Amino acid sequence: MIKTENQILVIFGASGDLARRKLLPALYKLREEKYLPENFAILGIGRTKYDDMSFRSYIKEALKEFAREYSESSGFEELLHYHSMDPSKKEDYPGLASILGDIRRETGLPERYIFYLATPPSLYDVVPAHLKEQGLLDQADGNFKRVIIEKPFGLDLESARLLNKNLLKVMTEDQIYRIDHYLGKETVQNILVTRFSNGIFEPLWNRNFIDHVEITSAENIGVGGRGGYYDKSGALRDMLQNHLLQLVALVAMEPPAVISSNMIRNEMLKVFQSIRKLDYETLEKCVIRGQYVSSTVKGESIPGYREEGDVPESSRTETFVAVKLFIDNWRWGGVPFYIRTGKRLPTKVTEIVIHFKPSPHTLFCIGDEGYKKGNQLVIRIQPDEGILLKFGMKVQGAGYNVQNVNMDFHYSDLSNADIPEAYERLLLDCMQGDSTLYARGDAVEEAWRFVDPILRKWKEDPNFPLSGYPAGTWGPESADQLIEGGEDLTWRYPCKNLADDGLYCEL
Repeated sequence: MIKTENQILVIFGASGDLARRKLLPALYKLREEKYLPENFAILGIGRTKYDDMSFRSYIKEALKEFAREYSESSGFEELLHYHSMDPSKKEDYPGLASILGDIRRETGLPERYIFYLATPPSLYDVVPAHLKEQGLLDQADGNFKRVIIEKPFGLDLESARLLNKNLLKVMTEDQIYRIDHYLGKETVQNILVTRFSNGIFEPLWNRNFIDHVEITSAENIGVGGRGGYYDKSGALRDMLQNHLLQLVALVAMEPPAVISSNMIRNEMLKVFQSIRKLDYETLEKCVIRGQYVSSTVKGESIPGYREEGDVPESSRTETFVAVKLFIDNWRWGGVPFYIRTGKRLPTKVTEIVIHFKPSPHTLFCIGDEGYKKGNQLVIRIQPDEGILLKFGMKVQGAGYNVQNVNMDFHYSDLSNADIPEAYERLLLDCMQGDSTLYARGDAVEEAWRFVDPILRKWKEDPNFPLSGYPAGTWGPESADQLIEGGEDLTWRYPCKNLADDGLYCEL
């Protein structure tokens, strides 16, 4: 186990929802599992007028609700300190430098800081600039200074470039940790192990044996109280540009020479650079967008997107997007990747499906037809994390009739499995200086380079289709037409027929 050095974690926006629900419960669990350093302090920053004691009481109530296996006798709250300030105001930062000095004198901690920006995106380059003026980002005498930034990393290619430029004015790339919580999920990390540690998979992982790749991230909830934010973002920015393209890179990347942060991220960058840019004129054939409309699901009346709070009645923001893309390199030439994400779909599920090519000659039967199905490898990210292999097996009795069967593994089958939450893994990685699961600036820009033509097309072409789909369905019917190969070839619909699906998925 890598030893975590003594340090101070500073959370901007510590009184907000992200810190209360995710960050501090994750830190609590890390302490209970003895991953935190021996000497450690957490400084919360926010506009709310707390002192140390009132902040500790506030967080204690949050931990009771959100922390896993919380114990009031843990003593975790003693690590917490609080400083009230306005992060947007330069004149408030000398006070921050002073309080950090006080904590160091009280605890004997070194000048090693992680600054977590759980703030609005408008402050992502403002806060580091003010920290730099106070010398709080200067690294000397073996002491590190790191900054964690939440998505979105820009709203388009131009803004992403500007954000990167401004950040690099005050710190180096290795100090910047752009967090994508999807990459902290255990099953996401296991993609690399599945591919590169098993001789049965890697020789087949190419255009010669794989017909197409499918990635789905579905949510069964709507926008809830986030209508104002979501209407400025949409499914393309909120999910596809970051989470889903990161999954594409992990599936498609070449094996790194060694397992190290830069080597892995170099290979992921090459995938982004190889994604075929969408032709502005023919983009409509490769992109489907939709917006959920009202319907009745299990007897419950579900409002449409335009009926949600803070959403304009004439909104054309997409709540569903599906894209067909190609990776123009030696391994993947000609293999389509289909990715889709949406809200108000039938269930909450994220999975990757590798569709292998069927055998070249049909010998056996399934029912009255020849057995032509290709094998599928399903990597379930959530829920019920696991891996499923679907293949043909002879039906008992005379003849050679074939049926699909499943060979599956569930993380829950491990008797002592305690799957860490994504933020637990990612926070610990940053504390230990491992940026493997964090997005790098050049990769962020390349991902935006692919998405930008779609955004421009939607903005400039009012006739680009926006298809309505009833809440509780799998999106617009036109999404099925995206997949090549005939009428029988379509998306995999998780949980549509539980008898045929070895991975449980609650509907």
